Amino acid sequence: MNKIKRIIQTFSIYFILILISFVFLYPIFYMISYSFMGESDLVNPLVKWIPRNPTIGNYLEAIKVLDYSKSLWVSFLTSLLPSALQVITASVVGYGFSRFKFYGKNFLFALMLLSFIVPPQVTMIPQFLMYRNLGLLGTIYSYIIPAMFSQGIRNAIFILIFYQFFNMFPKSIEEAAKIDGARAGTIFFKIAVPSAFPAYLISFLFSIVWYWNETSLASLYLGNELKPLTLRLLGFADTFRRLYPFNPNSPTGKNLNEAIIMAGTLLTILPLILIYFIAQRWFVESIDRVGITGE
Repeated sequence: MNKIKRIIQTFSIYFILILISFVFLYPIFYMISYSFMGESDLVNPLVKWIPRNPTIGNYLEAIKVLDYSKSLWVSFLTSLLPSALQVITASVVGYGFSRFKFYGKNFLFALMLLSFIVPPQVTMIPQFLMYRNLGLLGTIYSYIIPAMFSQGIRNAIFILIFYQFFNMFPKSIEEAAKIDGARAGTIFFKIAVPSAFPAYLISFLFSIVWYWNETSLASLYLGNELKPLTLRLLGFADTFRRLYPFNPNSPTGKNLNEAIIMAGTLLTILPLILIYFIAQRWFVESIDRVGITGE
């Protein structure tokens, strides 16, 4: 009976894992499959997953429509730079809340949490008006300056990550450094920062993903001057029809089809997938280490 029970439990666990994996992987498989289909495969009801006449023409057209090289550079610029600044400032703020006692600390901490609870749509218009008055609209500074002052996208989460990590860090190490004559700045940069690598990595990767996928703030603050891939993808259909007007006499008709949309979508998320595959080992290790108490 125990053996049968273990078999049933194992089968149930694997079934649940396969079901969850299918939910997450189905859109990816669907996107990859359809991105290589020509129009003959799309109109053929017998073709479901494997294209009979695979083509890379969808990707070539998607690259042209997305203005891929320029948009990719803008996406990296508007993601990596603000993310790096946001993580640095969040670590400083998190360390300050964790290690120092000062007047109004609890009140400021509550305000920080409130900035996470309040929906960004509530503060979007006041921020837009402020950036317009400061002349920051249409420039990368509309992303950089908030990140420098620890007010980037979902910044409160990163402050909490560093706050919790530094709370778990043994205070005895810092006390020993103080006895040796080290100052607060030296302790932070020489002891706290190297030990907080897991928190830095997790925060940096999450920040990149959120900046990369942000469309509402990008369309509001960056405008037409700086268009990342996500904004290009939003206007993909209109741009495609302007570049390729409908021509019924052409072999393909040059009409917008699902395969080209899938190719453009895959090209948009491909850099994030590559970043994850490169950093996945350190990412998993960092999550594990962040969850371990220091003392």
